[in-house]
Amino acid sequence: MRLTKPTLFTNIPVTCEEKDLPGDLFNQLMREDPSTVNGAETLMLGEMLTLPQNFGNIFLGETFSSYISVHNDSNQVVKDILVKADLQTSSQRLNLSASNAAVAELKPDCCIDDVIHHEVKEIGTHILVCAVSYTTQGGEKMYFRKFFKFQVLKPLDVKTKFYNAESDLSSVTDEVFLEAQIQNITTSPMFMEKVSLEPSIMYNVAELNSVTQAGECVTTFGSRTYLQPMDTRQYLYCLKPKKEFAEKAGIIKGVTVIGKLDIVWKTNLGERGRLQTSQLQRMAPGYGDVRLSLEAIPDTVILEEPFHITCKITNCSERTMDLVLEMCNTNSIHWCGISGRQLGKLHPSSCLCLALTLLSSVQGLQSVSGLRLTDTFLKRTYEYDDIAQVCVVSSATKVES
Repeated sequence: MRLTKPTLFTNIPVTCEEKDLPGDLFNQLMREDPSTVNGAETLMLGEMLTLPQNFGNIFLGETFSSYISVHNDSNQVVKDILVKADLQTSSQRLNLSASNAAVAELKPDCCIDDVIHHEVKEIGTHILVCAVSYTTQGGEKMYFRKFFKFQVLKPLDVKTKFYNAESDLSSVTDEVFLEAQIQNITTSPMFMEKVSLEPSIMYNVAELNSVTQAGECVTTFGSRTYLQPMDTRQYLYCLKPKKEFAEKAGIIKGVTVIGKLDIVWKTNLGERGRLQTSQLQRMAPGYGDVRLSLEAIPDTVILEEPFHITCKITNCSERTMDLVLEMCNTNSIHWCGISGRQLGKLHPSSCLCLALTLLSSVQGLQSVSGLRLTDTFLKRTYEYDDIAQVCVVSSATKVES
């Protein structure tokens, strides 16, 4: 049989109004029922515990426990009894027997007991194969097997999203934010004991799932960490590349391993489950050979008055570049300065900052566009449009605001 913890007794309350024929009879019977909660008789959950009436559900990450008993129903002594318990899944067969040694003899009306435990790590159909071999008094070797089939269900639905941030303006390696959405797809509430991200060797992680209140750090979900059926909870983590990897690689490119989520929960009467996701992978954003980012730009500028921005140019390639800056005017944004000036040589993973001046001739939300960088070595031009947006207002609007 499967070993599971008992459950709370459930009853179906039958009530009626006092003006009905039974009067207070139903309520009186519920108050006298020893299985109901005193003072809350109409609740379905009672104070008593009941043994499992069926196999129940087993979920991925929980521990499957089973009690195996081999009983000698005959009036003869049998010898060399060997009991084996294997768990067969769609991909493997595991031996769960506590001992593989044979028992010398088993007398009539005696039994051999064994308890097995296994942390379920696969979903789908599982078959518990119990095999018994023994030798009769006449020296005949006997063998039989029994099969117990059960399904392992998925307890949680985990979805992840990656967001690239460019908050660290002094470095070419930016922060990565991971959002994990965890949904309880079982029929009972869960107590979320731990949800953490184990980063790979390339990253440091900071959890953003707590706030400080009255000098005490509490989770953003409050004091209750229960997850009701079909409810979803979102967890946020910030990952930063470690210094040694950032200095070595300059910019982390291609597919990188972020880490894996470790989730621990409890259900019913403290039954624990644990689930670890596979390694989460992220495709690093591609910046091409040359990356152009903004260090400083005003939110609001005055119509037909110059304003200043600061750009940073980073060489993301593995070769040295000789760059020329060209500025192309648009219908609303006009560049102030000399177009076609030499920026000089830029070595791999190196960067330089440029202070540029612009002027807008049209009010409203305007897009900063029209920068061109040309590598004279390869005669290759890189175009940058829609770099940023600024709000252009008239001088009178600025004074009134």
